[in-house]
Amino acid sequence: MLAISNLNVFYGESHVLHDLHFGLSAGETLAVMGRNGMGKTTLLKALIGMIPARTGRITFDQRDLAGTRSYDRVAAGFGYVPQGRMIFPYLSVEENILTGMDRVRRPRVPDYIFQAFPVLREVRARKGGNLSGGQQQQLAIARALASNPKVLILDEPTEGIQPSIIKEIARTLNRLKTERSFALIVSEQVLSFTLEIADRFLIMEGGRFVHSEARATVDAARITRYLTI
Repeated sequence: MLAISNLNVFYGESHVLHDLHFGLSAGETLAVMGRNGMGKTTLLKALIGMIPARTGRITFDQRDLAGTRSYDRVAAGFGYVPQGRMIFPYLSVEENILTGMDRVRRPRVPDYIFQAFPVLREVRARKGGNLSGGQQQQLAIARALASNPKVLILDEPTEGIQPSIIKEIARTLNRLKTERSFALIVSEQVLSFTLEIADRFLIMEGGRFVHSEARATVDAARITRYLTI
């Protein structure tokens, strides 16, 4: 459903992503892993349209989205949760979720959102900035899911979250993927989390893919070496 080919991204004259190629099947979860500064966030921002690509194609459901705006990609079926979550701290939980439904007339929070994240129902009137880190991450995911995406893109979703909440988010994502029929791209450094959700692993170094593995044959020790070198 999604094909990336010959993707090159520059910051000024600095070449940061080099000839990236990969595909994503419907319902698949792809984990993009690597140490800080390897290009993971840049890749996700290029996919969602926050950073322009110098060259390359981003083909989604047979439509080339390279060169389109972020809101066009969201309308086409992308959902995005940035690193740091970027929720609206002075809006309530419910108002935050509704911002993900700006194309819906008279929107209301879908039932499946509060079923998937019951803690958000309990704090629906609370300001986003008053939530814990784990609650804010669940809110950011809920906001992205409210647009009913075909591909959900998560950037470092476990950052600053306690292990018990990380496991809960993994279980919720696996269940929602089946129920809502979306694919998932996640940028991560926490291998235990990606082992819970990923079907395939791509490892980045210096803006290039240097290793690829399927879940069935994953070598956790080898991936760990890439993350700790």
